[in-house]
Amino acid sequence: MSVGREQLLDDVGDMVPTFPAPQCVRVAVDGVDGVGKSTFAGELAAVLGDRRRPVVHVSADGFHHRRAARHRRGRDSPEGFWLDSYDYEALVHNVLEPFGLGGSRRYRPAVHDLRTDGVLDLAWRTAAPGTVLIVDGLFLHRDELVEFWDFSVFLDAPFAVTVARMARRDGSHPDPEHPSLGRYVGGQRLYFAACAPHELADVVIDNQDVTRPVLAKVNIGRRSSR
Repeated sequence: MSVGREQLLDDVGDMVPTFPAPQCVRVAVDGVDGVGKSTFAGELAAVLGDRRRPVVHVSADGFHHRRAARHRRGRDSPEGFWLDSYDYEALVHNVLEPFGLGGSRRYRPAVHDLRTDGVLDLAWRTAAPGTVLIVDGLFLHRDELVEFWDFSVFLDAPFAVTVARMARRDGSHPDPEHPSLGRYVGGQRLYFAACAPHELADVVIDNQDVTRPVLAKVNIGRRSSR
């Protein structure tokens, strides 16, 4: 990890709230496909763990709808990607509510296997009092979820950068305007128009250069004033 990235993660770690135990803290790491959400969330979890804070890291990718529901508007539909990808009721029930004020801290980290399209019935786990829950995923500042977060991060980078990263990782097309990416890029643009996550996040980080991310904006307190 570069010195610049390590310092930024340390700075963000300083911003994560601390509540009196047993109250937990719910943190979102949002951003488009390929921006580096899961990596950033994992590294932030490590920073907080080094400070002896108990941490649970969950990915929203474990809470997709099954394929039939995700594609009900058509396999290429941007609206379908934006509106139908995730089972927010399951994410709230299995993760967000248990970590809320007075919650049981009993959670399940996934209900769906995206690779096999299978439904999961995992055993419930119990987090320690005062745990920091970190959730990474797309669309985390949408209306169904935004009020659950005690702190949120939006990782930002142009589609030209993030789509090129996905092309290197997945073998997809590197041009964000290519028809094969219309569902995904288009759906994320619908999210921006509907929810303005750059404005709702407590912290916006420019992650174009993953070795030197930049703290672009601090909006702490913005959502509580809405």
